[in-house]
Amino acid sequence: MAALQKIIRIGYERLQAAGAKSAPHACRAVERICRCRTAALGGHIQECPDGHMEKAWYNSCRERSCPECNFTSVERWLDKQKARLINCDYYHIIFTIPHELIPLWLANVATLNNLICHAIRDTLFQMLHDPKHLGGEPGLIIGLHTWGQTIGIHPHGHCLVTGGGLTPAGDWRAITNGYLLPGRVVRDLFRGKLCAALRSDMENGKLTVPEGARQQQILNLLNKLGRKKWNVCIQERYAHGRGVVTYLGRYLRGGPISNKRIVTWDDDTVKFRYKDYQAAENGGKKHKVMELPVDDFLQRLMRHVPEPRRNMVRSYGLYAGRRRQDLDRCREQVGQEPVPEVADRDWQEILAKFGEQNHGRCPVCGARLVLRSLIKPEFKGRATMFPPAEAA
Repeated sequence: MAALQKIIRIGYERLQAAGAKSAPHACRAVERICRCRTAALGGHIQECPDGHMEKAWYNSCRERSCPECNFTSVERWLDKQKARLINCDYYHIIFTIPHELIPLWLANVATLNNLICHAIRDTLFQMLHDPKHLGGEPGLIIGLHTWGQTIGIHPHGHCLVTGGGLTPAGDWRAITNGYLLPGRVVRDLFRGKLCAALRSDMENGKLTVPEGARQQQILNLLNKLGRKKWNVCIQERYAHGRGVVTYLGRYLRGGPISNKRIVTWDDDTVKFRYKDYQAAENGGKKHKVMELPVDDFLQRLMRHVPEPRRNMVRSYGLYAGRRRQDLDRCREQVGQEPVPEVADRDWQEILAKFGEQNHGRCPVCGARLVLRSLIKPEFKGRATMFPPAEAA
């Protein structure tokens, strides 16, 4: 059992014993992660055909917040995204909402996530459709991230934008001066659209007022934030979009922290590495270590578990699923073939890409292992939620 999995198990047992309340979908996710790759989920035994070795493999939980079992899923997603990218320049824009909105976000996670994505989309569409800037329909891929380096609440959107678009006449128009949009105008328009959407939903009773607050207080806060400078960053131009898509893929699955960042842990505390970008900008130390109580650490993790069937990475414009014909038209005009059909690679092929050639093979003779028998799942309900120690 991996370190992070053990920490989650310890913390969750304590939270349950203390009667702490958490979102039901987050509790289900934690329970699945605690059973991941243990006898509780069953598995199979493989052996060398020449009898050199045999080994048991336990099944993965396939929970998208699990840091252990989403590697192949992310790689297959990246294969499909990279295959459809238009051969053009790209821009990476980061939209961050003020921390004053965090209590409202916590009380309305799904709704706020949708509003943030829609505000990003509508802001960029309104400006890029304007002939003063592009005069065409761009392709957008938006990844919504809810955490920062210390696993605290930090909702922000990363957006990959094509350096060109499809004009109403059906022609591809590229941005040739290396300048996408004026940052100040993007910032103010995004702020106005999101505040307007929040105000409308609040007045129409579509948002839950945070505990201890009143509706009028939230409306007053939105008025105040409408005069505040928000954080919107337009990065320098990229020659291609593969790097930004790879960055978005890191947050597609696997949760906010991996085992590699865990320094030490025991039954009471967890120490993990993080990057302090603000300190680095001021000449301080960038790489630091944070120590948190196990319970606090787990509560931070559980706040970032997305609700089922909620997409945290979304495509709009030319990259929307229903715009395949328009996408192929743009690809043709820049000298590309239509978007190819990408078959899913098997896990051995994916691991081989990263230099790991011996998975599924005998370490003695190199023969491919064969299936000997299946292991039936031991999990039969909440009473056996956690695997026994010997199965881990």
